[in-house]
Amino acid sequence: MKNKTFSFLFFCLISLWGGRFTLEAQIQRDTINKYYNSIVSPNGKIAISEGIKFYTSKKEYDTNLNDTLKIIQDLRLIAMGQFEIGNIYDSESAVVEAITLIDNYQQKDTLIESRKALYNQLGNIYGETKNYNKAIESYNLSLNFSKNASHSITLINNKAYIYIDWRKYQKAAEELNFAHKKFGADTNSLQLAFILDNLGLVQSKLGNPEALTNLKKSLMIRESKNNLSGIYSSNKNLSIFYFDRNKKADAYAYAEKAFQIATQMNSVSYLQDALSLFAIMNDDPKIVQFKKITDSIAKEKQLTENKNAFIKYNVANEKKKTSEALLEKEKEKNQKLIFLILGIIIALTSIFIYFALRIRHKKEKIIQVHNTESRISKKVHDEVANDVYHLMAKIQGKTTGQEELLDDLEKIYNRTRDISKENSAIEIEEDFSSQLNDLLLNYQNEKITISTRNISKIDWEDISDIKKTIIYRVLQELMTNMKKYSEASAVVLVFQQINKKISIEYTDNGIGCTLKNKNGLQNAENRIHALNGTITFDSEPGKGFRSKIII
Repeated sequence: MKNKTFSFLFFCLISLWGGRFTLEAQIQRDTINKYYNSIVSPNGKIAISEGIKFYTSKKEYDTNLNDTLKIIQDLRLIAMGQFEIGNIYDSESAVVEAITLIDNYQQKDTLIESRKALYNQLGNIYGETKNYNKAIESYNLSLNFSKNASHSITLINNKAYIYIDWRKYQKAAEELNFAHKKFGADTNSLQLAFILDNLGLVQSKLGNPEALTNLKKSLMIRESKNNLSGIYSSNKNLSIFYFDRNKKADAYAYAEKAFQIATQMNSVSYLQDALSLFAIMNDDPKIVQFKKITDSIAKEKQLTENKNAFIKYNVANEKKKTSEALLEKEKEKNQKLIFLILGIIIALTSIFIYFALRIRHKKEKIIQVHNTESRISKKVHDEVANDVYHLMAKIQGKTTGQEELLDDLEKIYNRTRDISKENSAIEIEEDFSSQLNDLLLNYQNEKITISTRNISKIDWEDISDIKKTIIYRVLQELMTNMKKYSEASAVVLVFQQINKKISIEYTDNGIGCTLKNKNGLQNAENRIHALNGTITFDSEPGKGFRSKIII
């Protein structure tokens, strides 16, 4: 029983939360619909201003969500609202921003309706500012994206309005005749009545006899649909038609009907327009003059407002550009500062690495000197000191003749001379191949044959003195090692140059050995590695000794 009670309570809780979310979503939809209608079907300029404010905030919200489609929709409604309250250039700015977003959108082909509506809005904007060429251009762009005959007819009619205002009645007639042909069998629509009314007005200005027929046909369709705004327009245009032909009774009759419709509509703007008809048809020259002056003042005022709006827009635009330029300048300044800091860090790091490597190199040199000293000390101890001690023992025992003692002393002298040669500074000669040959031939005697290949083909002039010194010392150590331990009768050294690298292959036919700790050739290996070169050793007992140097 408890479980059932809990389940029921849980279901109620979920239902309440679900109901809350549904209610919130409904409130949000109602709010959007409210402000949408305040722009599309406004009850006054205050409602339009509230709609603009709402969609400006909504645009910021959608921008934070990076929702491009909603931002474009927001900008369309902002542009419509700004146009209706007379902020022409703010409207243009919103349209241009929306079109730019569409152009940069990856799936722009899905936004054909938005493009059509935005270019139509641009046409309305340019028409209002008397920029007739750009208005026609914008309507044509909108027509390119129009796939619906009804929409195309509306856009063609908009173009005709521009030509009428431009007083290019023939052009307007061409557009309206083209729109009229698009209707085909449909002879009773309000859109057809709209076209016929405008076509009749244009034909009236051109003296076309079909003007009256089209004007009356338009009025008949509108009356059958009880379309008050359309009925007003038809009566007004019929009044103008008869007045232009000096048929004042008919003109007054249709003007009166237009006034009655305006009164029925309870619209101040329609009433003002209807009363202006009577002013036009009045015979009193002062009233006619008053009407002309009023119209002139109204037109001048509109142009001035447009000009002021344009100046205001340009000033705001310049401020925006200045702000962006300052921001870009600050950004560049910050980038320069970052690059400067990075440069300082790199410079300090380079200095640190330089001194670290220098200390390391110095330390390696100290170790190398220490190892050389140890090696010389060991060699003097093992080879010279033992011979001296042995000679001293002979002298003390007085068992050896003078000739034998002199031979022993000569051997000790020769050993010390060899040690001195091995470790003394080398003066690199200009003809290094001959100097190297002399070194190698010093180890040749009646028991050992030394052969070299391609030594003179090496371009020794391009080889640095440091490399030459290392090559000299390493070959000296190899030859000394051979003479002491290998018991070889033949030694071959093959030289080869590959680009800037020198390759030397050493081979002897000695007794060979089992390689352990490079058999006293560690110093040669250290020398080669110091110049990032390589040296390898290969030997087995009874199979001679081989080495390859690349430096």
